[in-house]
Amino acid sequence: MRILAISLDLDDTLWPVEPAILAAEQALDAWLRRHHAAVAAAWPVEAMRALREQVASERPDLAHDFTAQRLLTLERAFAACGLAGGAHVEQAFEAYYAARNCVECYADARPALEALAARLPLVSISNGNADLGRIGLRGLFAHCVSAREFGMAKPAAAIFHEACARLGLAPENVLHVGDDPLLDVVGAQRAGLRTAWLNRHAAPWAERVAAHAAPAEVAPDLEFADLGELADWLARHDAAPPAGRRAEP
Repeated sequence: MRILAISLDLDDTLWPVEPAILAAEQALDAWLRRHHAAVAAAWPVEAMRALREQVASERPDLAHDFTAQRLLTLERAFAACGLAGGAHVEQAFEAYYAARNCVECYADARPALEALAARLPLVSISNGNADLGRIGLRGLFAHCVSAREFGMAKPAAAIFHEACARLGLAPENVLHVGDDPLLDVVGAQRAGLRTAWLNRHAAPWAERVAAHAAPAEVAPDLEFADLGELADWLARHDAAPPAGRRAEP
């Protein structure tokens, strides 16, 4: 079966997400110190992070929506300081969100995306709340599917099927690429897509499966060290999926 489109995870696939989140937390803290010193004093970075984790624990219905979690966290932080309501919550979130989207893509990401997009339509499927428009990559994607907007997160099959529907393709004609064994490989495979595991750290599959609580019997169709390898493989194979798991050089 030929691959006619590619779906891609975003965080830790196109860029490392942890540095962006840490920078966003610092940016929020700096904004609070400038505009609401009392809130900053009451909720330094570690305390704000703990509050967000508490919100996530208390609101499992928002597990797919990191933006809603963050906004609710800010509402509670401000309310605890006697500042319920007002525009400050949205302003504080914007300080956070602007920095969250100042990601540093992996060196291979943009060149590979440009090469891939020149051959096949691309669609992003993300549980995170990154904005490809702000990041400057939106023009390379035919569609963007986010858990927040769709209302359901990976590894649910429905979000993968939504991406396929937007492409107008059957799942077996779409290759999903991502770093997470459970969310990306297991989720996409169960939804009927072909799968490519992006293994940037040369970790054994069994080790990563155990770390992510993924079923041991599941394995990706392809494995690449970076997106450049994927682009090269696609050019060589003319989008025809192999029978084996590991891409050949």
